[in-house]
Amino acid sequence: MIGQEALNNFYRDTQVAVLGASGFIGRWVARALCAQGARVHLIVRNKNIARKIFAQYRIEGDIIEADLKSAGSIGLFFRERKPAITFNLAGYGVDRGERDETMCYRINADLVEATCEAIAEVRDPKWQGQNIVHVGTALEYGSIPGNLSEDSAPHPTTVYGKSKLAGTGALKDCCKALGINGLTARLFTVYGPGEQSGRLLPALVEAARTGKPLPLTAGKQKRDFTYVEDVTAGLLRLGIASSQPGEIINLATGRLTSVRHFAETAAGILGIPKEQLIFGAIPTREEEMEHDEIFLERLRQLIAWVPPTLIEDGIRETLNFEARCAQAASATLAISRV
Repeated sequence: MIGQEALNNFYRDTQVAVLGASGFIGRWVARALCAQGARVHLIVRNKNIARKIFAQYRIEGDIIEADLKSAGSIGLFFRERKPAITFNLAGYGVDRGERDETMCYRINADLVEATCEAIAEVRDPKWQGQNIVHVGTALEYGSIPGNLSEDSAPHPTTVYGKSKLAGTGALKDCCKALGINGLTARLFTVYGPGEQSGRLLPALVEAARTGKPLPLTAGKQKRDFTYVEDVTAGLLRLGIASSQPGEIINLATGRLTSVRHFAETAAGILGIPKEQLIFGAIPTREEEMEHDEIFLERLRQLIAWVPPTLIEDGIRETLNFEARCAQAASATLAISRV
Protein backbone atom coordinates (compact mmCIF):
# COMPACT_ATOMS: atom_id res chain seq x y z
CA MET A 1 0.00 0.00 0.00
CA ILE A 2 1.24 3.49 -0.86
CA GLY A 3 1.00 5.31 2.46
CA GLN A 4 1.51 8.85 3.67
CA GLU A 5 5.25 8.45 4.26
CA ALA A 6 5.80 7.28 0.69
CA LEU A 7 3.83 10.26 -0.62
CA ASN A 8 5.90 12.65 1.49
CA ASN A 9 9.15 11.15 0.26
CA PHE A 10 8.15 11.38 -3.40
CA TYR A 11 6.56 14.81 -3.50
CA ARG A 12 8.63 16.80 -1.01
CA ASP A 13 10.60 19.47 -2.92
CA THR A 14 9.42 17.99 -6.25
CA GLN A 15 8.47 20.35 -9.07
CA VAL A 16 4.80 19.62 -9.81
CA ALA A 17 2.47 21.24 -12.34
CA VAL A 18 -1.30 21.32 -11.85
CA LEU A 19 -3.30 22.27 -14.95
CA GLY A 20 -6.71 23.62 -14.01
CA ALA A 21 -5.49 24.30 -10.48
CA SER A 22 -8.34 26.65 -9.55
CA GLY A 23 -11.08 24.18 -10.54
CA PHE A 24 -13.13 22.07 -8.15
CA ILE A 25 -10.76 19.08 -8.04
CA GLY A 26 -7.65 20.97 -9.12
CA ARG A 27 -7.64 23.13 -6.01
CA TRP A 28 -7.77 20.06 -3.77
CA VAL A 29 -4.90 18.42 -5.62
CA ALA A 30 -2.89 21.63 -5.30
CA ARG A 31 -3.73 21.89 -1.60
CA ALA A 32 -2.63 18.30 -0.96
CA LEU A 33 0.63 18.77 -2.88
CA CYS A 34 1.40 21.87 -0.84
CA ALA A 35 0.84 19.83 2.32
CA GLN A 36 3.36 17.27 0.97
CA GLY A 37 5.96 20.01 0.57
CA ALA A 38 5.95 19.97 -3.23
CA ARG A 39 6.96 23.00 -5.30
CA VAL A 40 3.66 23.57 -7.03
CA HIS A 41 3.12 25.40 -10.31
CA LEU A 42 -0.54 26.42 -10.52
CA ILE A 43 -1.76 26.76 -14.12
CA VAL A 44 -4.99 28.75 -14.33
CA ARG A 45 -7.16 30.65 -16.80
CA ASN A 46 -7.65 33.72 -14.62
CA LYS A 47 -5.02 34.69 -12.05
CA ASN A 48 -7.23 37.15 -10.13
CA ILE A 49 -10.00 34.60 -9.57
CA ALA A 50 -7.44 31.93 -8.72
CA ARG A 51 -5.75 34.05 -6.04
CA LYS A 52 -9.02 34.31 -4.09
CA ILE A 53 -9.57 30.56 -4.27
CA PHE A 54 -6.00 29.75 -3.28
CA ALA A 55 -6.17 32.08 -0.29
CA GLN A 56 -9.34 30.37 0.89
CA TYR A 57 -7.85 26.89 0.50
CA ARG A 58 -4.41 27.88 1.85
CA ILE A 59 -2.64 26.98 -1.36
CA GLU A 60 0.78 28.45 -1.97
CA GLY A 61 2.65 28.14 -5.23
CA ASP A 62 3.71 29.69 -8.48
CA ILE A 63 0.50 31.01 -10.10
CA ILE A 64 0.72 31.04 -13.89
CA GLU A 65 -2.01 32.38 -16.13
CA ALA A 66 -1.81 30.45 -19.40
CA ASP A 67 -3.80 30.05 -22.58
CA LEU A 68 -4.49 26.33 -22.49
CA LYS A 69 -5.67 26.45 -26.11
CA SER A 70 -2.15 27.36 -27.22
CA ALA A 71 0.43 24.60 -27.65
CA GLY A 72 3.12 27.30 -27.72
CA SER A 73 2.07 28.62 -24.32
CA ILE A 74 2.12 25.13 -22.84
CA GLY A 75 5.51 24.36 -24.37
CA LEU A 76 7.02 27.57 -23.02
CA PHE A 77 5.84 26.78 -19.49
CA PHE A 78 7.41 23.31 -19.52
CA ARG A 79 10.70 24.52 -20.95
CA GLU A 80 10.95 27.18 -18.23
CA ARG A 81 9.71 25.21 -15.18
CA LYS A 82 10.53 21.56 -16.09
CA PRO A 83 8.10 19.86 -13.66
CA ALA A 84 8.78 16.22 -12.79
CA ILE A 85 5.07 15.35 -12.81
CA THR A 86 1.96 17.04 -14.16
CA PHE A 87 -1.62 16.59 -12.97
CA ASN A 88 -4.01 17.53 -15.76
CA LEU A 89 -7.32 18.64 -14.29
CA ALA A 90 -8.10 21.18 -16.99
CA GLY A 91 -11.40 20.52 -18.71
CA TYR A 92 -14.21 22.11 -20.65
CA GLY A 93 -17.82 21.03 -21.00
CA VAL A 94 -18.75 19.65 -17.60
CA ASP A 95 -20.56 22.91 -16.84
CA ARG A 96 -23.88 23.05 -18.70
CA GLY A 97 -23.01 26.55 -19.89
CA GLU A 98 -19.92 25.27 -21.71
CA ARG A 99 -21.25 24.08 -25.05
CA ASP A 100 -18.63 25.11 -27.61
CA GLU A 101 -17.74 21.82 -29.34
CA THR A 102 -14.49 23.16 -30.79
CA MET A 103 -13.38 24.31 -27.34
CA CYS A 104 -14.27 20.89 -25.91
CA TYR A 105 -11.83 19.17 -28.20
CA ARG A 106 -9.14 21.82 -27.81
CA ILE A 107 -9.08 21.60 -24.02
CA ASN A 108 -10.05 17.95 -23.49
CA ALA A 109 -8.01 16.37 -26.29
CA ASP A 110 -5.59 18.74 -28.06
CA LEU A 111 -4.25 20.05 -24.76
CA VAL A 112 -3.40 16.51 -23.67
CA GLU A 113 -1.32 15.92 -26.79
CA ALA A 114 0.43 19.30 -26.51
CA THR A 115 1.21 18.66 -22.84
CA CYS A 116 2.66 15.22 -23.54
CA GLU A 117 4.85 16.61 -26.32
CA ALA A 118 6.12 19.35 -24.01
CA ILE A 119 6.78 16.84 -21.22
CA ALA A 120 8.80 14.64 -23.57
CA GLU A 121 11.19 17.52 -24.25
CA VAL A 122 12.05 18.17 -20.60
CA ARG A 123 11.30 14.96 -18.68
CA ASP A 124 13.79 13.95 -16.02
CA PRO A 125 14.84 10.29 -16.59
CA LYS A 126 15.67 10.00 -12.87
CA TRP A 127 12.05 10.66 -11.84
CA GLN A 128 10.48 7.30 -10.93
CA GLY A 129 6.82 8.27 -10.90
CA GLN A 130 4.35 9.22 -13.60
CA ASN A 131 5.19 12.12 -15.89
CA ILE A 132 1.50 12.93 -16.28
CA VAL A 133 -1.69 11.95 -14.46
CA HIS A 134 -4.61 12.84 -16.70
CA VAL A 135 -8.15 13.00 -15.30
CA GLY A 136 -10.88 11.35 -17.34
CA THR A 137 -14.60 10.94 -16.77
CA ALA A 138 -17.21 8.22 -16.46
CA LEU A 139 -18.99 9.86 -19.39
CA GLU A 140 -16.32 8.37 -21.63
CA TYR A 141 -18.07 5.01 -21.09
CA GLY A 142 -21.40 6.47 -22.18
CA SER A 143 -24.37 4.23 -22.85
CA ILE A 144 -22.96 0.77 -22.27
CA PRO A 145 -24.78 -1.77 -20.11
CA GLY A 146 -23.54 -3.75 -17.16
CA ASN A 147 -20.45 -3.49 -15.02
CA LEU A 148 -17.82 -0.92 -15.94
CA SER A 149 -14.25 -2.14 -16.28
CA GLU A 150 -11.46 -0.24 -17.98
CA ASP A 151 -11.61 -2.79 -20.82
CA SER A 152 -15.28 -2.01 -21.54
CA ALA A 153 -15.85 -0.75 -25.09
CA PRO A 154 -16.82 2.94 -24.60
CA HIS A 155 -19.78 4.52 -26.34
CA PRO A 156 -19.97 8.18 -25.20
CA THR A 157 -23.17 10.03 -26.09
CA THR A 158 -22.17 13.59 -25.20
CA VAL A 159 -19.65 15.97 -26.75
CA TYR A 160 -17.94 16.20 -23.38
CA GLY A 161 -17.65 12.42 -23.11
CA LYS A 162 -16.45 12.06 -26.70
CA SER A 163 -13.82 14.79 -26.35
CA LYS A 164 -12.56 13.38 -23.04
CA LEU A 165 -12.31 9.93 -24.63
CA ALA A 166 -10.26 11.51 -27.42
CA GLY A 167 -7.96 12.94 -24.75
CA THR A 168 -7.57 9.53 -23.11
CA GLY A 169 -6.67 8.08 -26.50
CA ALA A 170 -4.20 10.88 -27.18
CA LEU A 171 -2.48 10.22 -23.85
CA LYS A 172 -2.07 6.52 -24.60
CA ASP A 173 -0.71 7.20 -28.09
CA CYS A 174 1.71 9.84 -26.82
CA CYS A 175 3.01 7.68 -23.98
CA LYS A 176 3.91 4.94 -26.43
CA ALA A 177 5.28 7.22 -29.15
CA LEU A 178 7.22 9.60 -26.89
CA GLY A 179 8.37 7.23 -24.18
CA ILE A 180 6.75 9.06 -21.27
CA ASN A 181 4.95 7.61 -18.26
CA GLY A 182 1.30 8.55 -17.97
CA LEU A 183 -2.11 7.25 -17.02
CA THR A 184 -5.76 8.30 -17.08
CA ALA A 185 -7.74 8.23 -13.84
CA ARG A 186 -11.44 7.96 -14.69
CA LEU A 187 -13.57 9.75 -12.12
CA PHE A 188 -17.24 9.26 -11.44
CA THR A 189 -19.55 11.44 -9.30
CA VAL A 190 -17.24 13.62 -7.24
CA TYR A 191 -18.70 15.83 -4.49
CA GLY A 192 -17.37 18.04 -1.72
CA PRO A 193 -16.34 21.63 -0.95
CA GLY A 194 -15.92 23.80 -4.03
CA GLU A 195 -18.56 22.17 -6.22
CA GLN A 196 -20.27 24.46 -8.68
CA SER A 197 -23.62 25.90 -7.65
CA GLY A 198 -26.49 24.00 -9.20
CA ARG A 199 -24.99 20.58 -8.58
CA LEU A 200 -26.81 18.28 -6.18
CA LEU A 201 -25.11 18.94 -2.85
CA PRO A 202 -24.77 22.73 -3.31
CA ALA A 203 -28.45 22.85 -4.34
CA LEU A 204 -29.38 21.00 -1.16
CA VAL A 205 -27.27 23.35 0.97
CA GLU A 206 -29.00 26.32 -0.67
CA ALA A 207 -32.42 24.73 -0.06
CA ALA A 208 -31.56 24.34 3.61
CA ARG A 209 -30.62 28.02 3.75
CA THR A 210 -33.72 29.36 1.99
CA GLY A 211 -36.36 26.83 2.98
CA LYS A 212 -37.68 26.86 -0.59
CA PRO A 213 -38.94 23.67 -2.31
CA LEU A 214 -36.24 21.93 -4.33
CA PRO A 215 -37.40 20.31 -7.58
CA LEU A 216 -35.45 17.15 -8.37
CA THR A 217 -35.52 14.20 -10.76
CA ALA A 218 -37.01 10.94 -9.53
CA GLY A 219 -33.49 10.11 -8.41
CA LYS A 220 -33.60 6.43 -9.32
CA GLN A 221 -30.29 6.51 -11.22
CA LYS A 222 -27.37 5.10 -9.24
CA ARG A 223 -24.01 6.80 -8.94
CA ASP A 224 -20.64 6.16 -7.33
CA PHE A 225 -20.40 9.25 -5.09
CA THR A 226 -16.74 9.86 -4.24
CA TYR A 227 -15.60 12.51 -1.79
CA VAL A 228 -13.18 15.00 -3.36
CA GLU A 229 -10.39 14.55 -0.81
CA ASP A 230 -10.46 10.80 -1.48
CA VAL A 231 -10.17 11.51 -5.21
CA THR A 232 -7.19 13.73 -4.47
CA ALA A 233 -5.54 11.07 -2.32
CA GLY A 234 -6.04 8.54 -5.10
CA LEU A 235 -4.56 10.82 -7.75
CA LEU A 236 -1.43 11.49 -5.69
CA ARG A 237 -0.99 7.77 -5.06
CA LEU A 238 -1.41 7.00 -8.75
CA GLY A 239 1.19 9.66 -9.49
CA ILE A 240 3.91 7.49 -7.90
CA ALA A 241 2.55 4.11 -9.02
CA SER A 242 3.98 1.92 -11.79
CA SER A 243 1.55 1.34 -14.65
CA GLN A 244 1.47 0.52 -18.32
CA PRO A 245 1.93 3.50 -20.70
CA GLY A 246 -1.38 5.30 -21.07
CA GLU A 247 -3.22 2.90 -18.77
CA ILE A 248 -6.78 3.70 -17.66
CA ILE A 249 -7.74 3.28 -14.00
CA ASN A 250 -11.22 3.68 -12.52
CA LEU A 251 -11.00 5.85 -9.39
CA ALA A 252 -14.18 5.40 -7.36
CA THR A 253 -15.50 3.78 -4.17
CA GLY A 254 -17.09 0.71 -5.74
CA ARG A 255 -20.34 1.52 -3.91
CA LEU A 256 -23.42 2.51 -5.93
CA THR A 257 -26.01 4.78 -4.33
CA SER A 258 -29.18 6.19 -5.84
CA VAL A 259 -29.33 9.94 -6.33
CA ARG A 260 -32.49 9.97 -4.21
CA HIS A 261 -30.72 8.24 -1.30
CA PHE A 262 -27.85 10.73 -1.49
CA ALA A 263 -30.31 13.64 -1.48
CA GLU A 264 -32.30 12.22 1.44
CA THR A 265 -29.11 11.53 3.40
CA ALA A 266 -27.92 15.11 2.88
CA ALA A 267 -31.38 16.44 3.73
CA GLY A 268 -31.30 14.58 7.03
CA ILE A 269 -27.93 16.07 7.93
CA LEU A 270 -28.99 19.56 6.79
CA GLY A 271 -32.35 19.41 8.55
CA ILE A 272 -34.41 19.72 5.37
CA PRO A 273 -38.01 18.45 5.77
CA LYS A 274 -38.94 15.60 3.41
CA GLU A 275 -41.73 17.60 1.83
CA GLN A 276 -39.23 20.25 0.69
CA LEU A 277 -37.65 17.77 -1.74
CA ILE A 278 -39.89 17.42 -4.80
CA PHE A 279 -38.74 14.20 -6.45
CA GLY A 280 -39.89 13.72 -10.04
CA ALA A 281 -40.51 17.43 -10.58
CA ILE A 282 -37.92 17.62 -13.38
CA PRO A 283 -37.14 14.98 -16.02
CA THR A 284 -34.01 12.89 -15.96
CA ARG A 285 -31.54 14.17 -18.55
CA GLU A 286 -31.10 12.07 -21.67
CA GLU A 287 -27.34 11.81 -21.15
CA GLU A 288 -27.72 10.27 -17.67
CA MET A 289 -25.75 7.01 -17.53
CA GLU A 290 -27.17 3.69 -16.43
CA HIS A 291 -24.57 1.21 -15.26
CA ASP A 292 -23.90 -1.44 -12.65
CA GLU A 293 -20.88 -2.03 -10.45
CA ILE A 294 -17.60 -0.25 -11.21
CA PHE A 295 -14.61 -2.58 -11.32
CA LEU A 296 -11.67 -1.38 -9.21
CA GLU A 297 -9.24 -4.28 -9.61
CA ARG A 298 -6.61 -2.15 -11.38
CA LEU A 299 -6.81 0.54 -8.71
CA ARG A 300 -6.28 -2.06 -5.98
CA GLN A 301 -3.43 -3.68 -7.87
CA LEU A 302 -1.59 -0.40 -8.40
CA ILE A 303 -1.98 1.28 -5.02
CA ALA A 304 -3.73 -1.27 -2.73
CA TRP A 305 -6.25 1.41 -1.76
CA VAL A 306 -9.79 2.55 -2.56
CA PRO A 307 -11.59 5.74 -1.46
CA PRO A 308 -12.86 5.02 2.07
CA THR A 309 -15.12 7.97 2.96
CA LEU A 310 -18.81 7.12 3.40
CA ILE A 311 -21.41 9.50 1.99
CA GLU A 312 -22.60 10.64 5.42
CA ASP A 313 -19.06 11.49 6.48
CA GLY A 314 -18.25 13.22 3.19
CA ILE A 315 -21.31 15.45 3.46
CA ARG A 316 -20.43 16.40 7.04
CA GLU A 317 -16.82 17.11 6.06
CA THR A 318 -18.09 19.36 3.28
CA LEU A 319 -20.33 21.35 5.62
CA ASN A 320 -17.61 21.63 8.26
CA PHE A 321 -15.03 22.87 5.74
CA GLU A 322 -17.40 25.46 4.28
CA ALA A 323 -18.33 26.64 7.78
CA ARG A 324 -14.66 27.10 8.66
CA CYS A 325 -14.10 29.05 5.45
CA ALA A 326 -17.07 31.30 6.21
CA GLN A 327 -15.78 31.95 9.73
CA ALA A 328 -12.30 32.76 8.43
CA ALA A 329 -13.74 35.14 5.84
CA SER A 330 -15.81 36.90 8.51
CA ALA A 331 -12.78 37.24 10.77
CA THR A 332 -10.69 38.65 7.91
CA LEU A 333 -13.41 41.14 7.05
CA ALA A 334 -13.70 42.22 10.69
CA ILE A 335 -9.93 42.80 10.92
CA SER A 336 -9.92 44.80 7.70
CA ARG A 337 -12.54 47.14 9.14
CA VAL A 338 -10.56 47.90 12.29
